[in-house]
Amino acid sequence: MNDIKILWVDDEIDLLKPHILFLEKKNYAVTKCQSGTEALDVLDEESFDIVFLDENMPGLSGIETLAEIKEKDDGLPVVMITKSEEEYIMEEAIGSKIADYLIKPVNPNQILLSLKKNLENSRLVSEKTTSSYQQEFRKIAMDMAMVNTFEGWVDLYQKLTYWELQLEGIEDTGMFEILESQKVEANSQFCKFVDNNYRDWFSSNNSPIMSHTLFKEKVVPELKKDQPVLFIVIDNLRYDQWKAFESVVNNYYKKEEEIAYCSILPTATQYARNAIFSGLMPSEMKKKHPDLWLDDTDEGGKNMNENEFLTAQLKRLGLNIKHEYYKITNERSGKTLAANFKGLKDNDLTVVVYNFVDMLSHSKTEMEVIKELASNDKSYRSLTLSWFKNSPLLEMIQQAQQLGFKLLLTTDHGTINVKNPSKVIGDKNTSLNLRYKTGKSLTFEKKEVLSAQDPKSIYLPSINMSSSFIFAKGDYFFAYPNNYNHYVSYYRNTYQHGGVSLEEMVIPFIVLNPR
Repeated sequence: MNDIKILWVDDEIDLLKPHILFLEKKNYAVTKCQSGTEALDVLDEESFDIVFLDENMPGLSGIETLAEIKEKDDGLPVVMITKSEEEYIMEEAIGSKIADYLIKPVNPNQILLSLKKNLENSRLVSEKTTSSYQQEFRKIAMDMAMVNTFEGWVDLYQKLTYWELQLEGIEDTGMFEILESQKVEANSQFCKFVDNNYRDWFSSNNSPIMSHTLFKEKVVPELKKDQPVLFIVIDNLRYDQWKAFESVVNNYYKKEEEIAYCSILPTATQYARNAIFSGLMPSEMKKKHPDLWLDDTDEGGKNMNENEFLTAQLKRLGLNIKHEYYKITNERSGKTLAANFKGLKDNDLTVVVYNFVDMLSHSKTEMEVIKELASNDKSYRSLTLSWFKNSPLLEMIQQAQQLGFKLLLTTDHGTINVKNPSKVIGDKNTSLNLRYKTGKSLTFEKKEVLSAQDPKSIYLPSINMSSSFIFAKGDYFFAYPNNYNHYVSYYRNTYQHGGVSLEEMVIPFIVLNPR
């Protein structure tokens, strides 16, 4: 390995000889300069890995030298060393993107720590993360075999997500592959758990919060406080995507509560989101509001009546409040709402449904460029973060914070990257979704599917007397035998929803207060 090259700039450089000898014994190559001007000349002739820069020098000061160095090479790490503890100097140095800030007198070990932090951070973090996950792997595997409650699955899924986010930044792809296999096994076990327990949740006092109970259980208590509420439902948002942009939201809001709740089946917008706003399961919506509910095979948009469902639920709950509902399906409508957001300050409840993530997942299926940009979960999260940081939705959140809104942030269901096809046969009236099917005379691979031969048992409507539902498990997706190879090639490695997986069913609900 080549020696790491250090440029040390200090007008009293001779007094630092013990420090320099210490570093040279550890195979660091140190070049010495006594002024900012000399250092800039040296940087024109030679490249370095890091610069140690004295703040208080005659002639060109440390801050002035720093600015010149950054103009030459913005990526070169510069460690500022100073006798002064003046706050304005610290702020100016930090604002100029220094790598570290040390107060004199410094000892050799402080210098060594700064070097490791700035030049070996990636390797050290990688080694520590790999070691920690190796220790955790066995515990996760043991926990997986023992989990028998929804809360237990939430804990395990959040743990897997934590390690996924930790491992995505390291160079050891082997560890990441092990985690991926552990996620596949977790989904396999979770599907068995859902198959064994889902029906019972509708008659149990110990059921998790689900789509149709979320509003009553978690939103209504916030409406009874003397504070306007902004309720944002980001369609198709997974728990890991929320974690990707949580730090951005934290600049404006502090988290009061975060829970994971369970999306109903099918984990599809027309079922899960309508359930949130109506406070009813799909078969109940069809019975109580036949004018608002549309089955899979009916013509027309299936989520066009969310505000009417919400209004009916508020009335049923005895809540006489001022509310407004907005659905954002493109950037133009998002910018319009953000520009007029101050006009919402007198509402008790403002609901915003934001469809970006849903559009992103569908675009990934249909557009080659999005397929490349979001080829896996890591890039999918990155794309979501990039969108959020530049979106009208963030503008709304910033304005809501200034106006004192409480913020409730959630989703209707998640999504999963599908990899394995599962053959299914149905008649011409079978629904089209890749992760669930409803219709009659469905033929399917039993081991790859969770089936509901009696939809009434899980509060789903029947299109006709002999209709059933099937849901794809894990990362399977349904494909018809006709033109099978083309169909499989087109949809494999795309993001879909409607089935049974941790990614689709275990989803976030967050309560935040303005900073």
